[in-house]
Amino acid sequence: MRRRRGAAEPGEAIEHVVDQLGGWSRVEARRMFSGYGLFRDGLMFGLFVRDTLHFKTDDGNRGDYEAAGMAPFRYRRGGRTVALGYHAVPAEAVDDPDMLAAWAEKSFAAAARKAADARRRAARPGRRTARGR
Repeated sequence: MRRRRGAAEPGEAIEHVVDQLGGWSRVEARRMFSGYGLFRDGLMFGLFVRDTLHFKTDDGNRGDYEAAGMAPFRYRRGGRTVALGYHAVPAEAVDDPDMLAAWAEKSFAAAARKAADARRRAARPGRRTARGR
């Protein structure tokens, strides 16, 4: 895990997750808001907040999390509850590197699909740029 100068040191729990995923791929934990984002090859596929690991979900893997009874990551903003495309990872997977890698692989694929969709949308003819031109 790379650490940046001045960045808050990660706790043992996030270091454990990164170590467990080490046999799967090089994973970087980056401090974000009140937790950490987990990145592989520049794509965020995981979120660690309030001592809970969440992985990216979409139509391709959301059913796995729902079948395991895992809830989506939610937070309160402006009096509303907001749900993100991340679900809690089953506790038994966190301590089993092979099982965690299998869940992570599907989540990384979900993150890659989302990134590809965003690139396709941005490349559409007639699409305005961020400056409105």
